[in-house]
Amino acid sequence: MSTALKIDFVSDVSCPWCVVGLYGLTKALHILRDEVRAEIRFQPFELNPKMGPEGQNITEHISEKYGSSPEQSKKNREMIRARGAELGFAFRTDGNSRIYNTFDAHRLLYWAGLEGMQLQLKEALFKAYFTDGGNPSDPEQLANIATSVGLNHQRAEAILACDEFAHETREEEQLWLSRGVSSVPTVVFNGQYAVTGGQPVESFVRAIRQIMAEANGGTVN
Repeated sequence: MSTALKIDFVSDVSCPWCVVGLYGLTKALHILRDEVRAEIRFQPFELNPKMGPEGQNITEHISEKYGSSPEQSKKNREMIRARGAELGFAFRTDGNSRIYNTFDAHRLLYWAGLEGMQLQLKEALFKAYFTDGGNPSDPEQLANIATSVGLNHQRAEAILACDEFAHETREEEQLWLSRGVSSVPTVVFNGQYAVTGGQPVESFVRAIRQIMAEANGGTVN
């Protein structure tokens, strides 16, 4: 008999390690499909909330924000590309890619949650940005991405043309910040157990089994 598991996946759509973490998590849940009934809720986190609509060159941005050299940035991209390939995801970003504001993407994800299609939209947003080189702050692109997973195109356009779900999205952002989330991905199980970073599949399997055991009053070696 499987056990219910609530998962809050706090992340940004322009965070490569969030892709690694999500694919690692979903593969772990597939392995545990006979043991766990998981409900994933994607929670918003903006890595660059003050980023303008024009975005910024990724190498320049990483240098300014983290002090990384172009060589270090390239090495990090190569490492992330390799991790993605292991999980079946194609990272195609390079030194000419750009970082964008992602708030509107999070508003769409909030709506997709009401429609029961958050996971599909999240994966499509990741692919659009990291594989196809898209702009997750462009309303037309966002509406097309929403449509590609079966969401209503006109409804997506209407949401993006106004501030609908902006208040709810900011409230959720502040909630997770107030709970101490300062880096992403942060994966919170049953509201109390947190796993951070782009963990491998095996790490998620172990963590989930341990959480399930503790919830049932036992332990796992």
